[in-house]
Amino acid sequence: MTDPNLVVRLRAALVGAGYTHDAVVDQIGPEAHAALGRNETTPARRRTRDGSPLSTLVRLFLLQTAVSRAAADAALPDLVQDLRAERLVEHSAGEVTALVDCRPYADDDRDLWVLSDLTPGLDGSPHRVRADHVLGISPASTSLAQLTLRHDVDRSLDLGTGCGVQALHLARHSRHVVATDVNARALWLTRLNAVLNETDPIDVRAGSLFEPVAGEQFDLVTTNPPFVISPPGGEVLTYRDSGLPGDRVVEEIVRTAPTHLTEGGWAQVLANWAIVRDRPWDERLAGWLDDGTSALTVQREVLDPAAYVELWLKDAGLHGAADYLARYDAWSGWFEEQRIEGVGFGWINVRNAPGPHTFLDHPYAVEQPIAPAVAAWGEAVATLEALDDQALLSAYPVVASDVRQETDGRPGEPDPQTIVLRQQRGLRRARTADTVLAGFVGAADGDLPTGRLLEALATLVGRDPVEVRAAYLPEVRALVAEGYLRLDPAPG
Repeated sequence: MTDPNLVVRLRAALVGAGYTHDAVVDQIGPEAHAALGRNETTPARRRTRDGSPLSTLVRLFLLQTAVSRAAADAALPDLVQDLRAERLVEHSAGEVTALVDCRPYADDDRDLWVLSDLTPGLDGSPHRVRADHVLGISPASTSLAQLTLRHDVDRSLDLGTGCGVQALHLARHSRHVVATDVNARALWLTRLNAVLNETDPIDVRAGSLFEPVAGEQFDLVTTNPPFVISPPGGEVLTYRDSGLPGDRVVEEIVRTAPTHLTEGGWAQVLANWAIVRDRPWDERLAGWLDDGTSALTVQREVLDPAAYVELWLKDAGLHGAADYLARYDAWSGWFEEQRIEGVGFGWINVRNAPGPHTFLDHPYAVEQPIAPAVAAWGEAVATLEALDDQALLSAYPVVASDVRQETDGRPGEPDPQTIVLRQQRGLRRARTADTVLAGFVGAADGDLPTGRLLEALATLVGRDPVEVRAAYLPEVRALVAEGYLRLDPAPG
């Protein structure tokens, strides 16, 4: 176990050098920062030649460049030898190189630092990652952080913690955080990151999936599991491969999570799932969900099998390897055998409370962080679960402030051919509406209850009020669930 005092001293050095996310971006500039996101270091190298402690730390940890022992001692005073003893850096021939990535990270109003394994493949260099490689800050981890609900909770679980970045987030609003992983190196780095960021002790446990928390319940479970869908029997990279066939690891998590949730608790999963020939993706995933739960599943992207195989072979550093074509062919053949025609990527949000199982194919831009929209959906469906049709008719609808109406039609025609209601925030959904539904939304200002509004519209269009109520009350319910409307119990 690494001496916590060493990590405390490392933090002091990082703070003293001004090694923060914002300071790094200012130092290297937006162009170099964007290039670094593409694993290209040259622009940043050109902006970090001044020998300052900040430039030295950028070159050492982010650019994976050797720095002189004198520069390292200036940036990390009285630390190099101790960091070398703990295998965090190495020193030879008067130069110091990093053995781990130490990345500055911004979380709202505080600066964080995340230790992980070095970024593979910088500047196109050949790379093969070790089986217990611990991934650092990535688009996936950022996506999960933006998805995770941030209300105060008693107990939370980071399932498959990796470097522990989700646990660091959870510690801001959880009284007790448990972080689990099968990878001993990941657990070591998670403990270091907790100390490095002065986080209340995180309960770090070894084990697969929910085994380390058997019999325990949580208010919030968040996970970016090893969800890559690959043939059995191949090389396993712990951070991305579960060893289970197909998308079984995601299915297992979704099926099991409700038993580990308190009443009203949430499980939020970043996942891949197989899209199987002749079966809709949402129908297949619906079979994973318990009847006593509510769930919002959003498919954000779909990759065809070839693109998916190429992505993960390159991720493993196998592009150009002697067996690359053989691996590509075997993986593709396995997909064909399993009748997999595509792979979906997205979010599965499960709440331990009765309600609908909503599936949304939504590859469009959303407002980030998306967590408030997920929370609003949960509140809306919980409200609707408590309302029968009569209660809904008595509720006072109010259109959300971000909803806009768009119309389309030929010039001069009295009525539009199409009417679209579009949200400007959250999921930024859009849906078509006829003149009655658009009229209802336009008149929903909280002054009249749902029933009275539908009666007034029926009179206006010359239709039977009973027929209008039967036809449009389900539409009103859907508009509330989707966030176009909210319901007030009384005027105003």
